[in-house]
Amino acid sequence: MGPIRGLKRKKKVEKDVDQYTPLLSSLSHVCPSDWWVDFSKRISEPTCEPHDYYTEFLLCPTSAGTSVEEGNSVTFESMFKLSRKTFSYICSLVKDAMMSKPTNITDLSGKFLSLDDRVAVALRRLSSGDSLSIVGESLGIHQSTVSQITWRFVEAMEERGLHHIHWPTNQDDMKDIKSKFENIRGLPNCCGAVDTTHIMFCLSTADPSSKVWSDLEKNHSMILQAIVDPDMRFLDVLAGWPGSLSDSEVLKSSRFFELTEEGKRLSGEKFNLSNDTELREYIVGDSGYPLLPWLLTPYTGRELSDHQADYNKRHFATRKVAQRALARLKDKWKIIQGVMWRPDKQKLPRIILVCCLLHNILIDLDDGVQDEVPVTHHHDPDYGQQVGDSTDKSASIQREKLALYLANKLPPNVP
Repeated sequence: MGPIRGLKRKKKVEKDVDQYTPLLSSLSHVCPSDWWVDFSKRISEPTCEPHDYYTEFLLCPTSAGTSVEEGNSVTFESMFKLSRKTFSYICSLVKDAMMSKPTNITDLSGKFLSLDDRVAVALRRLSSGDSLSIVGESLGIHQSTVSQITWRFVEAMEERGLHHIHWPTNQDDMKDIKSKFENIRGLPNCCGAVDTTHIMFCLSTADPSSKVWSDLEKNHSMILQAIVDPDMRFLDVLAGWPGSLSDSEVLKSSRFFELTEEGKRLSGEKFNLSNDTELREYIVGDSGYPLLPWLLTPYTGRELSDHQADYNKRHFATRKVAQRALARLKDKWKIIQGVMWRPDKQKLPRIILVCCLLHNILIDLDDGVQDEVPVTHHHDPDYGQQVGDSTDKSASIQREKLALYLANKLPPNVP
């Protein structure tokens, strides 16, 4: 499968976020406490041989080979990094797809793996980033079974969970987003913050595509682009393009770019900066993106005026929400945090997408466990700042007028 292009889905899903609320309040599946007691007894401290890192599709985390908990005090929350409420909701989402075929999946002792078991295995694989063998050994399951369950979970989430990532179509929802962004540092009419992160992996130099996947930092990587709301919720994601592409090139290849250029995104109410100046809806991004009428970037250079420097500070504080969202995504779902060993590049975009869906589900369900994950803005600590390749003249004028407005240097609105 090629890149996951924003909202281009297998099926067109036009659902309001509130549609999952009835399912949550009357779950057809509830995680029984005795299931967890039985499952936790199976957990053993994994061991790791060095060759494990070179024989599987896996992530190589610094924590690999360590126990899943400290002091043998494993809890449901420490194991899966989410609450039982969220776990039950996810089980309800994927139940039909996960339990359809095959039905005879067992652990090493021959015990049938229930829906809870299967979801638990998949979530552990995605959240820990441990290898198939490590996850399998710790849970008493063959590594091929871990692989089979995880991939079936990814397919099920794609089929049933896509409505958790969508661009707001309700004007009240968009007004709420704009208000929250403005409350950060005063930027009016802002609808989102865009940023990219690199999912790194090992690739043989003998591979014909090695140069394509080699990025500016000489790593092999795949790019994830995300547009985020003030609550760190993903509104639009794009995964699958090689790390050799610039942020600007990835943006221009996206469905979001196409829809916005066609006037189908960021085309809502305008904001009056002054009697003769209106500010259209827009998103903010760093200097790696082109300055466009609907994408405002910071000023560059050293000789900035006071109002331009002030605008940059406000802009940075506003777009930082995207950096923090991507950092939390990687901290929570560690399968995409480190360096993977020769992954299937057709499957990887779909795994990234499902991690984004799980990220949003935690926010949508107000899962308090997510608050325990440190929120930083260092999702790509080893990557330098890119510089955009183009500037739109009308966008440059709009940015300048916004900066003057924020500095109270535009003529006031007169009735």
